[in-house]
Amino acid sequence: MYSADFDYHRARSLADAQRLLAAHPGAKLLAGGHSLIPLMKLRLAAPSAVIDIGRIPELRGISRSGDSIRIGALTTHAELAASADLQKSAAALAEAAGLVGDPAVRSRGTIGGNVAHADPASDLPTVLVALDARITAVGPKGERTISADDFFTGIMTTALADDEVVTAIAVPASVRGQGSAYVKFAHPASRYAVIGAAALVSIANNRCSGARVALGGLLPHASRVRSVEKALTGKPLDAAAIEAAAALAQADLGSNVAGDIYASAEYRTAMAPVYVKRAVAAAAARAGLA
Repeated sequence: MYSADFDYHRARSLADAQRLLAAHPGAKLLAGGHSLIPLMKLRLAAPSAVIDIGRIPELRGISRSGDSIRIGALTTHAELAASADLQKSAAALAEAAGLVGDPAVRSRGTIGGNVAHADPASDLPTVLVALDARITAVGPKGERTISADDFFTGIMTTALADDEVVTAIAVPASVRGQGSAYVKFAHPASRYAVIGAAALVSIANNRCSGARVALGGLLPHASRVRSVEKALTGKPLDAAAIEAAAALAQADLGSNVAGDIYASAEYRTAMAPVYVKRAVAAAAARAGLA
């Protein structure tokens, strides 16, 4: 199917993108295009104008600054997966990026486009919530930073205003005694997450001193499972403690779990603790080696 007619504009700088957004209300931003273009071809999105930001150099790159890793919004999934800084200090993010789609998607798709699109079955939002990431956006009122906890608000909806552009994502760099991991049950064709689980754990004196655990693919947006986090904290991260804590994930899901042709709500609910257990166990193993 072909998209509806639209005007195409290429932004040459961030300021140019903001000018074009102001001049074309209702326009959509195009980064890698792997999310927007399929929606347009299916007539699920019909913007009157598309603003291509894919060639703005200031929105690219990964850099380490102190205890944080800054990722430009146009950084591709392939670049995330290959980053030595992320592999060492935000392993779950590099891991998840390497599981996105196929090589063609990973080579074109961007982290900024991914988070702005906010597909509930996408991998990166789940990891960013678990890692306590910060998303930076720029609009007419200036720059603001939004926590990943607050950024994702529903099915393909975020706290981002229509006239704002995601410019960067910052993730805290892990320290000694911390580890993170991401695991998923992937749909065999699309590679989207039927169930995705991300975990960040901290270990001190052989016990869990803190945990952040998030699930994706089940609810309208990536969400933390706070009952699991609370149950892990203060416990030795042995197999029994992890399994007992993971079982509590179902309590945090409630009745809003998605069911579709890939997996029923009942199946997703039943399997959530399995993937939470795997993510926490992998994160704990990395924390013990740090």
